[in-house]
Amino acid sequence: MLAHGPACLTTPELLGIVLRTGTRGLNAVELGQMLLDHFNGLKGLLSADASALRQLAGIGPAKCTELLVIRELHRRCALETLTGQPVLDQADKVREYCLAHIGHLPVEHCLALFLDNQLRLICAEEISKGTINQASVYPREILRAAIRHHSCAIILAHNHPSGAAHPSASDIRLTRHIRQALALVDIRLLDHIIVTPTQTVSMAERGDL
Repeated sequence: MLAHGPACLTTPELLGIVLRTGTRGLNAVELGQMLLDHFNGLKGLLSADASALRQLAGIGPAKCTELLVIRELHRRCALETLTGQPVLDQADKVREYCLAHIGHLPVEHCLALFLDNQLRLICAEEISKGTINQASVYPREILRAAIRHHSCAIILAHNHPSGAAHPSASDIRLTRHIRQALALVDIRLLDHIIVTPTQTVSMAERGDL
């Protein structure tokens, strides 16, 4: 690999290097392929949480930790790529970051991306988390955080652990309430992204803002 680079290896082979050892009846590369098959590809694997990984034969605490570290590095890379950049020119990367950050979580979390007056990312912050069905999001908390970060615009995202890819009626009502509250202090709500374990949906693109 050092001579030709990691690009010469298949995805199962790369996973085999990370996993280092296999399990009963499977070598490390075959175990990597089994993970890809089980989670329907690399995106699904990188979205899997610890409980989903530990359910699989051959994935003990050490291998689970290695895979979670890869996922966290992927999330941080996505955030580092976005920070300081105009997010409207990086829409795919914004969605990728939201998917990596909250798509795998078993309960609802609300994430806010705070932007400056050039629509460059200042930071991302979790605003709330809740039950498996609902995160309690309060406009005043978002407003307080936006002022603290000197933000001029915001993108919200929250996950649907159920896998439902479309915003609910309550999602739409709350989003419009938040948009109106932010508008009172000249802060724009640019989008609210619904995140499932495998995909994202933009409420702005749907016309739901």
